[in-house]
Amino acid sequence: MTPTERAVARLPAHLRRYVAGQEYESYTPRDQAVWRHILRRLRSHLSDKAHSAYLEGLEATGIGVERIPSLDEMNEKLAILGWAAVGVRGFIPPAVFSEMQSLGVLAIAADIRTHEHIQYTPAPDFVHESAGHAPIIANARYAEYLKRCGMAAFKAIASVEDQIIFEAIRNLSVVKEDPSATPEEVEHAQARLDAASRSCRYVSESTRASRLYWWTAEYGMVGSLESPRLYGAGLLSSIGEAEHCLTPAVKKVPLSVTCSDTEYDITRMQPQLFVARDFEHLFEVLEQFQATLAWKRGGDYGLREAWKARSVNHLVLVDGHEVTGKVLELIEGLRPVAEGLGTALVRMEGPVLLSRQGKALGKPWTGEALVAFGAGPLPERGEFQFELVSGLRLSGFAVGGGEVLRLRATIGGRELELPSATRLFLSEGLPSVAGGPADPGAWDRWFGELNAFSAGDGEARARARKAQALPPALAALYREVRAMRESGEVRLERLEQLSRAASAFPDDWLLKVEVEELRVASSTAPLQGMASQRSASSQASAP
Repeated sequence: MTPTERAVARLPAHLRRYVAGQEYESYTPRDQAVWRHILRRLRSHLSDKAHSAYLEGLEATGIGVERIPSLDEMNEKLAILGWAAVGVRGFIPPAVFSEMQSLGVLAIAADIRTHEHIQYTPAPDFVHESAGHAPIIANARYAEYLKRCGMAAFKAIASVEDQIIFEAIRNLSVVKEDPSATPEEVEHAQARLDAASRSCRYVSESTRASRLYWWTAEYGMVGSLESPRLYGAGLLSSIGEAEHCLTPAVKKVPLSVTCSDTEYDITRMQPQLFVARDFEHLFEVLEQFQATLAWKRGGDYGLREAWKARSVNHLVLVDGHEVTGKVLELIEGLRPVAEGLGTALVRMEGPVLLSRQGKALGKPWTGEALVAFGAGPLPERGEFQFELVSGLRLSGFAVGGGEVLRLRATIGGRELELPSATRLFLSEGLPSVAGGPADPGAWDRWFGELNAFSAGDGEARARARKAQALPPALAALYREVRAMRESGEVRLERLEQLSRAASAFPDDWLLKVEVEELRVASSTAPLQGMASQRSASSQASAP
């Protein structure tokens, strides 16, 4: 197995289906030039502006300048750091991205931005994910922060609107990166995102987690307000942002948990950035943020968050069992059950899955399920009738495994309308309510096809159109310039011919830059020295 195949094999099955091959041979000669142009400029600009771990981390994570690195190269180096990288296509669901990160796996978009978007792209691409995220994880403390931040995002509760917005963002990014997309298609994709954003009823925990991640891992700065260093992947991988962020036009404020309540616009340069004192400061803010989540708070707060979300989440009961499903209704008790828990009964829409310590117990229950709070003598089998401290009275017949028939429930003399055949669970408290299913693998096995993630059809079409947008004659010129640079055998007469040939493609500025760079290098350095330098660089970074 290759290093990347080993990394993929270690992933749980429900995550593996989001993985895509890098398809290294599909990178065009212009793609290689885009990578080289960005990395050369970033290295030059960031040498004294990025966190000290950045330049060291490029080499430590297998990222060279001259060629797009292969995932196998990166995984050989990342394995030493206890991390791995797998390829994906474009945006993947936030829960998948954060779960991978919590496991120490970087999800790297295999595609690379077009030369038209060389300064900045809102879509995930190989430059951002590899040259942005990977180098800083060479710092062990920061790498640990990424894992913990991923876990917090994975546990946060997402709303149904979050999914709608994700799909709209993904669609817009694909359209914008498609060279053949019409203005009408771009306009429609933007309008779809605007409509999805306006449909949002409230700010979910998942949205707040994404903001924390954005203002730290993506656009974070560290050090003093007067002279901060860059560590966020968005800053480290964007020429435009890396240059803009240190200007007076960008306000710098001390990092605090309020960043999770601060909106951002992915389509423009950021007007304000948060500066952490040091990497330990990140852990302090993360701990404060986690304390606000239903995952940590449980009780009525957690139930209300799950009810508002209208999405699949799971309740963690006192005895360690977890009940996964959608919270349909909360029924208030006459008296509190425990501190922070006044809810007497929860109705959960099916399918409902019971698990313990993240491992499913049996098949999902297709009907409604109920969770009642308090200590009661619910038998495994047979007739039962009892009243809980909340004032809820329950009676019926227990079949076994939590299934009950002929269920009746009253509270304060009022009879509740509940299914007569259901699953009933009792718990003396509710320590946690967390986002998504407790056993993602089991949930995916049962319902993955029903909620199948589109396997990058839009991205595949955009890639094909991008390749078609590169005329064979232009591709040949890019290849010749690269071969000349790598061999060191530069003939000025041929450079002049290449320059004239490039003029036939007036919209392609990057080739002209490559030719001019070669002309300058050949006139200021001995060719033999240049060849040796290029050869060593090529060997260090070639796949």
